[in-house]
Amino acid sequence: MARPRRIVLVRHGESTGNVDDTVYERQPDHALALTERGRRQAEGTGERLRELFGRERVSVYVSPYRRTHETLRAFHLDAGLIRVREEPRLREQDWGNWQERDDVRLQKAYRDAYGHFFYRFAQGESGADVYDRVGGFLESLFRSFEAPDHPPNVLLVTHGLAMRLFCMRWFHWTVAEFESLSNPGNAEMRVLVLGDDGKYTLDRPFERWRDPEPYGITG
Repeated sequence: MARPRRIVLVRHGESTGNVDDTVYERQPDHALALTERGRRQAEGTGERLRELFGRERVSVYVSPYRRTHETLRAFHLDAGLIRVREEPRLREQDWGNWQERDDVRLQKAYRDAYGHFFYRFAQGESGADVYDRVGGFLESLFRSFEAPDHPPNVLLVTHGLAMRLFCMRWFHWTVAEFESLSNPGNAEMRVLVLGDDGKYTLDRPFERWRDPEPYGITG
C-alpha cells in the first residue's frame, strides 16, 4: 500500500456567509462565494502549500461547494502535478434549504445546549450524520492507497466541521473530545504526517474551547 507522506486538510477561505448570515435567506449555502478577504486568505495558504509540496504530485479532493472550489483555484497549484476530484461527502453540514436567519440562530442555540455531535438541524444533518459520510469517504481514500503510483500527498479542501470529524474518525477521538474542539479559522490547514513508525500524527492540534467531559473510561 502506497500511503501518502502527507494528508493536508484545508478549510475554505472567508465566504459571504461568514460575514453576513442574512445571505442564507437569498442564496443556497452551496452557492456562496469567497469574499475578497477570503481570496487573499486562500492565496496565502496556497503559497505555503506550494512550498510544502514542492514538485511532488498531489491527489486533491474538493467539496462541491462554490467557496471550496474558489479556494482551491486561489492556491494556484501546478495543474501538471495535481489530480482533482470533486467529493460530495466532504460538503458542509446540511442545515436545511433556504434558511431563515432567526430560526437558524435559534437552532444553533439549541445545538450548543444539546451538543454539536448529536443535534440534528430541522430538515438537515447532525454532526453524527456528517461523521458517517466522512467515514465512508475515508474507506474510499484507503482503497485509493492501494494504487502503487498513488501520489505522496493528499489535499482535502473542505469545511471546518468536516476537518474535525475527519481527524476524529482517523485518530479515534471520542465524542467528548470532538465536542471540546473549535473549528479552524478560514483557510487554516492541518497536516497529517506519516512517521517512521508507520503512524500519522497531526502537525498541530485544534484549539479547545473547553475541557472534554466524557461519560466513561473512553474519555
